Amino acid sequence: MFNYCSDPAALEGLTWLSCYLTTGKHMSMYYAVGTVLLLLAITAPVALAFGFGGASAARSHFAPLRWIGNTYIAIVRGIPDIAFFLFFVIALDQAFEFIRHKIKCPDWNEPIRQGNDFVVCTAAKLPLSNAPQWVHETYGFALAVLTFAIVFGAFAANVLFGAMRAVPHGQLETAEAYGMSRRQTFWRILVPQMWVYALPGLSNLWMVLIKATPLLFLLGVEDIVYWARELGGSKRPQFTDYPHADWRMWYFLALLVFYLAFTKVSEVVLDRIMARLTRGQATAAGEAQRKAAT
Repeated sequence: MFNYCSDPAALEGLTWLSCYLTTGKHMSMYYAVGTVLLLLAITAPVALAFGFGGASAARSHFAPLRWIGNTYIAIVRGIPDIAFFLFFVIALDQAFEFIRHKIKCPDWNEPIRQGNDFVVCTAAKLPLSNAPQWVHETYGFALAVLTFAIVFGAFAANVLFGAMRAVPHGQLETAEAYGMSRRQTFWRILVPQMWVYALPGLSNLWMVLIKATPLLFLLGVEDIVYWARELGGSKRPQFTDYPHADWRMWYFLALLVFYLAFTKVSEVVLDRIMARLTRGQATAAGEAQRKAAT
């Protein structure tokens, strides 16, 4: 079968462009789009779980647990995201290797900290140097997911904590008067009703999470911003079959369209979820729905 892309110098117009956009590096960029979407799909529920745990801890009647929840929210929210990403990934990676080092190499006599170097035995390295490339990529992606989840989980915890406090206290007292335990009141009364108060804040947090995905490059993951910069830069004939001038503006314009379209779709979906949650609720949005229906 003839491959019309086999001689790029003889191609012109749309044929040249179609061959150019289907090179191996461009396929890596398209794969990076899937990486970003996968990150969002995994990070969002994990961050929400961190947030729910942090908010529940912050309102706990057990003082040490309450201190832990409030400290988690305050510290993570008070540190710039970029500083936290740069610090936490290194600290988390070294913590994992330190634990493995103590387990796998108990007879190690040299210091782990050697000046600015962090030195552990070969068996404790994560991932192992002889591991396949996909293991290295999966490990880096997992660290990125965990870092994003911890950072945005703190913001989600603050939103959920406020939403829990927004639920009318009289309903909780009524539930207790009917004989419900504190646990039953929490799960049957407080949690179902808090979402309508939390969703506006969580919606904004989702938008911020989408816009924060370019920080993947700081975590060692080759995301779409990395590839846009890599592919858009000027390419000389001696280095590539598809030479071109500096096209970064067009690549970043494509990213702009991608993010705007994604946030617009998210906005529509979140508006529908909000309309469903507020139906029949004693809130301003629920009252507006009742007036519109009459």
